[in-house]
Amino acid sequence: MKPKSMTSLIAKSVAVLAACAALNATAGTAPAKAPVPPVEPSALFDSIGATFDAGYDSRYYFRGLWFADNIMWSALNISVPITDKLTWGIGGAYINTAGTPYPGGGLSHNPSGFQYSEIDAITSLSYNAGWAKFGMQYQYYFYPDAYAGSMVGAPNAGNDPEFGLKGAGELGFTVAVPYKAFNLYAGYYYDFRISGQYLSLAADYTFAVNDWLSIVPSVATGYGIDYYTGNGSNPAMLFGNKAQPLTNASTTGFTHVLYTLAVPVKLTKAVTWTSYVALNHSEKLRASLNTTQNEIFWGTKLSFAF
Repeated sequence: MKPKSMTSLIAKSVAVLAACAALNATAGTAPAKAPVPPVEPSALFDSIGATFDAGYDSRYYFRGLWFADNIMWSALNISVPITDKLTWGIGGAYINTAGTPYPGGGLSHNPSGFQYSEIDAITSLSYNAGWAKFGMQYQYYFYPDAYAGSMVGAPNAGNDPEFGLKGAGELGFTVAVPYKAFNLYAGYYYDFRISGQYLSLAADYTFAVNDWLSIVPSVATGYGIDYYTGNGSNPAMLFGNKAQPLTNASTTGFTHVLYTLAVPVKLTKAVTWTSYVALNHSEKLRASLNTTQNEIFWGTKLSFAF
């Protein structure tokens, strides 16, 4: 084959290949799609939420009953979503007095003589129905210094079967109903240790001043049925915070009415600082135990969300 003929053959071959490529490009073939990245599966720990709180209270009232002064406390709560509406919670708290002047007589006049501490553990299930949130919880209270505290290491209980105990377990059922900025709360609690019952009712309203500041007034009350009355104590040994012997204590009735004004301040997306002032009004079941029928106290706390 002559060189000229070879050159002509190569040129024709290149022309054919180019024509085929052009034909393929104009044959209506759709361009290839970009590769779809694989979907990452959701992980358990990506959906877990947690809050850590630390605070101070000038007086410690729980369900209308005074326990101690100058309380320092911290709490950790973890929430694990099981479904879109069902959440499992677990948490704990530690409470301790930093100094309580206790006017019970004798060595109790020494502010460092009275001791009170508390360790709580709780687990719960909550169901969000949209219009309301329903909850069931079990909480265990451990009292290293006894329920009524201790005086220079000795339980301040007067042999009372309730005030002298070191721990108690409680089953509770709760419901919270929100309506715009208004919230209504109710609860029923059964104490297995003393076979006592407690019912609670509360409400609050949030006034949003701006994106980071709110004012929240609230009111709460409770009703006890054989619920920590001190009625089984020796009046000569167990003194109420009024420094008066406990006599004719009621076993069933309203415990208190608590009025609170709280001011939450959102410092960052994860940190909130809340301060409050409150008035505790003692009712029938607490009148002979607390310092005064009406007492004002205050507190503050920092909350961290994770």
